[in-house]
Amino acid sequence: MFETIKLYYHKFGTPKYFYDLTSKMLPWLIGFTVVLLVPGVILGLGFAPMDEEQGHSYRIMFIHVPAASVAMSAYVMMALAGAIGLIWKMKMAEIVAKCCAPIGASFALLCLLTGSIWGKPTWGTWWVWDARLTSMLVLFFLFMGVIALNNAFESAQSAAKATALLSIVGVVNLPIIKYSVEWWNTLHQTASIKVTEGASMPAEMLTPLLMCIFGFYFLFSVLVVVASRAEVLEREQRSKWVKQLVMVE
Repeated sequence: MFETIKLYYHKFGTPKYFYDLTSKMLPWLIGFTVVLLVPGVILGLGFAPMDEEQGHSYRIMFIHVPAASVAMSAYVMMALAGAIGLIWKMKMAEIVAKCCAPIGASFALLCLLTGSIWGKPTWGTWWVWDARLTSMLVLFFLFMGVIALNNAFESAQSAAKATALLSIVGVVNLPIIKYSVEWWNTLHQTASIKVTEGASMPAEMLTPLLMCIFGFYFLFSVLVVVASRAEVLEREQRSKWVKQLVMVE
């Protein structure tokens, strides 16, 4: 059993195997993204019932909540991939970690922008130095720091080491984002969906929200796979299998 896991671990860490495997996975990932995200957004923004307290302004939740969730998960994935690359020198882990940074930053920025749009009618201002908002802004800056480090080194290996260390250190910010509304008295509302307590909203709102959340995760997967495949081709352009691939196409 252990030998089988070890075999697949090393195979998946090989750029060619990753490229071949994701060629088969990508159409499915795109399909799930479309099937979940398109109807989820349409139902959430157009057909979900109006909230009694916030009116129609709450509908930004169907973009804001998934973006926030994916941004945090993207950072976890980037840190884990960076740690694997740092410890076991796995080339594909370094590539995935690098590709996660700009994509995660985009979702973090989307979270901040939609949060501001939601905050204006709710709090009467575009921005407050709330614990949740501030820690989310820190997450965005951490992503930007990783991107900057990736471009600061000529050597891909040196960049991978530096960004892995920053990513690992930055993980301490994630519990602050998660539990800030419980640890401090903040304007930001508590989580609408809790694993231990269930959801605090009707099914007409919950269903499109879950569709949007899962759709965003599949969208993130598509973006990471596409970016990683492009990075693989760039790094392996002199290898025999890439030259054969170009000749076939």
